[in-house]
Amino acid sequence: MTESFHRSGEYENPYEGQQQAPVNPEWPPPPAYAPAPAPKKRKRGPVALLAAVAIVAAAIGGGTAYGIQELTGNDTVASSSTSTNVVPSAQKGTVAGVAKAVSPSIVEISAASNAGSATGSGVIITSGGEIVTNNHVVAGASQIKVTTSDGKTYSAKVVGTDSKKDLALIKLENASGLKAATLGDSSGLQVGDQVVAIGSPEGLSGTVTSGIISALDRDVTVPTDEDQGRQPQQGDGWPFEFGGRQFNGDTGSDTTTYKALQTDASLNPGNSGGALIDMNGNIIGINSAMYSPAGTASSSSDAGSVGLGFAIPVDTVKADLAKLRAGATD
Repeated sequence: MTESFHRSGEYENPYEGQQQAPVNPEWPPPPAYAPAPAPKKRKRGPVALLAAVAIVAAAIGGGTAYGIQELTGNDTVASSSTSTNVVPSAQKGTVAGVAKAVSPSIVEISAASNAGSATGSGVIITSGGEIVTNNHVVAGASQIKVTTSDGKTYSAKVVGTDSKKDLALIKLENASGLKAATLGDSSGLQVGDQVVAIGSPEGLSGTVTSGIISALDRDVTVPTDEDQGRQPQQGDGWPFEFGGRQFNGDTGSDTTTYKALQTDASLNPGNSGGALIDMNGNIIGINSAMYSPAGTASSSSDAGSVGLGFAIPVDTVKADLAKLRAGATD
């Protein structure tokens, strides 16, 4: 204690005789202890919110499609915007990068029927073995064999067909763990965009070509009759009609016309059902027809691509997928 008590009952002031600072009666008395600083409030305004959203978006980014597919099972299709990069960043924008990233998702299809045999291509869209191809590749097939990029061969069954759009969905038997392609967005394509085509022309599986989008919304006509889609033993026979003229054989009386992407990427018989891909590695179309002045298989020296190929836009494929999965056969 700072005070002492005398026996006389008086208190002794220890500060007596010392000069003290004057006290202004208007000044408030000093606090008994220093006040604790008020806690700082965290900013909850737009800047902090945008930063959080940016971090979440960056974390989700290109892994969204893959994550959804793995978490929801083998029958979920990976779909993305055109900004999603399937190609590793070190090879972004290169044909080699696209080929390396997407080739494992492209298959060769051999279909046999009473009308003959056909060789085409297909795109794996689920890890469980769902494959999109052209209707004219598998129409009427009694037996379908599919060879993946690693050389494995599977039997397959037709799930559904849409002859009006020249699309078909087949399913591999006893397949799992396959690398599914990512379906992109064809609505934002522009003339001049670079593209890559992968397929099995003339049975040469895994063939890669490149080019650009030459035109949009081209009307092309292909056969719907199963016997018109069979590929003769000579190796030609991809019937196709454009501008009132027929190429690579007679298209027959039963045909369908659809809006297609035009590309100068080299396409040949056997590319049917293969992939047209943007430079980020997203599927933007299913290759379906080519222009060739050959007319018949007898002029093999003139057969083949002249830089006028056509593909079904991937948006058409995505819109038709539920119908194909339901087993449509029209």
